[in-house]
Amino acid sequence: MSSILVHIKVSPEDLNNIELHKKLIQEKSNHDFKSIVLRKRSIDARQRKIFYQLQYEIFIKKYNEKVYNPNFNDVSKCFHCVHIIGAGPAGLFAALRCIQIGIKPIVFERGKNVRERRRDLAAINKNGIVNKESNYCFGEGGAGTYSDGKLYTRSKKKGNIPEILNLLVHHGAEKDILIDSHPHIGTNKLPNLISNIRKTILKYGGEINFGSKLTDLKFENSKLTSITINNNQSFKIDHLILATGHSARDVFKLLYSKNVKIDFKDFAVGVRIEHPQSEIDKLMYNKVNRGEYLPPASYSLVYNNGERSVYSFCMCPGGIIAPCATEEEEIVTNGWSPSKRNNPYANSGIVVEVKWSDLKDFHQFGPLAGVEFQKSIEKKAWEIASNGQVLPVQLLDKFLQKKSKSIFPPSSYFPGFIEADLSKVFPSFIYNTLKEGFLNFDKKLKGFISPNALLHAPETRTSSPVRIPRNKNFHHPDFFSLYPCGEGAGYAGGIMSAAIDGIRCVDAISNVIKN
Repeated sequence: MSSILVHIKVSPEDLNNIELHKKLIQEKSNHDFKSIVLRKRSIDARQRKIFYQLQYEIFIKKYNEKVYNPNFNDVSKCFHCVHIIGAGPAGLFAALRCIQIGIKPIVFERGKNVRERRRDLAAINKNGIVNKESNYCFGEGGAGTYSDGKLYTRSKKKGNIPEILNLLVHHGAEKDILIDSHPHIGTNKLPNLISNIRKTILKYGGEINFGSKLTDLKFENSKLTSITINNNQSFKIDHLILATGHSARDVFKLLYSKNVKIDFKDFAVGVRIEHPQSEIDKLMYNKVNRGEYLPPASYSLVYNNGERSVYSFCMCPGGIIAPCATEEEEIVTNGWSPSKRNNPYANSGIVVEVKWSDLKDFHQFGPLAGVEFQKSIEKKAWEIASNGQVLPVQLLDKFLQKKSKSIFPPSSYFPGFIEADLSKVFPSFIYNTLKEGFLNFDKKLKGFISPNALLHAPETRTSSPVRIPRNKNFHHPDFFSLYPCGEGAGYAGGIMSAAIDGIRCVDAISNVIKN
């Protein structure tokens, strides 16, 4: 026996008291040890007294932590290459996997690099100007770059989570993500990390092309043979990973126009709710003030009325609500947090399931019914505000038809807002299910229905409303060179699961090349 795992719990005030930790480990394990290494950390706030749960690995002999050193290969002159559409988490980790196993990645990204992308984010925040190719959804790093950097996933059986986390640390993330139960990087730190990943890909011979939008696909027999970029550059294709993200509606339409099979997929829409962070802390920690030893609290809520679910989505403690439109004359919201999560407000999507049976008025659009439904809501929201990216909001009390105060609380949403009746934005099944959900959430967290809670509408881009089918070998069932990938294709739901999917697609291509 060289090491054993020991679980201890400590108060928040003693989280960094290593001598106490050693004492508790000694008492619990009854072993002498030379070294201890913290492997997992989580907060247990289920009871009135709050603890940190810690998992230590203790070593009988002195232990020297190994430095993670990924094995990358020079692929600049490699015969085999993979073309990748999209430089979001799926596309970037697909490219990293390529240089790990000796395949050259050639990445096309419609948007700009992270540094240049910031100017377009400033334009939409300050002036309501939407750049259709460079915004919160499109650009280097994808939507994940500027929407928080949450790294929690339930897809643990499908991929090597420690490998992905170590790659992120290797490129600049804090080592805390290796041990936290719900790791988080922070929007302020993600751009530098994404830039470092790009540098690695380029250093080892990969290619990344910005301002490069997929505009056409050509097929012969059962094979995708070439792609067109920006309507004027054609590239022959052996293997194409399509990792475009959930908002690449033009790509969905392109596939549909080319008679490439795509399917409708269930998704969710709703609102983004914002509370003072102090109120959420009080609800979750049972304290008037969380103090200096606990992080800003988060929540996860779900309610099912027997017909459909309503649930919290992408909860951002100490966060900010952002304008995430990808076209003019539409309103879309999302949220993000900086690494310290130290803004005064907490926000979360509260969204309702949308199924094929809900969209009878949109069935004429076939598998694009969900896209058109999303667009209809985003358009209504824009028409109500009619002023750039100013969005419609409503006090939760008023939404629930309760007495509400006349003075609006402040909002973290920078472009501004206008009071509106949100029943004019959503169809009745969304509106009524949201009401049921909020009433249920208040039973679970008494005080969730707060006079300071403000609803921002709409939250429509929770996931892709389309699934691009693929078989067990990860390629499209009709075209063996086309590999639908990540969140846009309907196979991921966040940074980690998208990264996992990008890696799995490359591994599938590698098997084809070897055979």
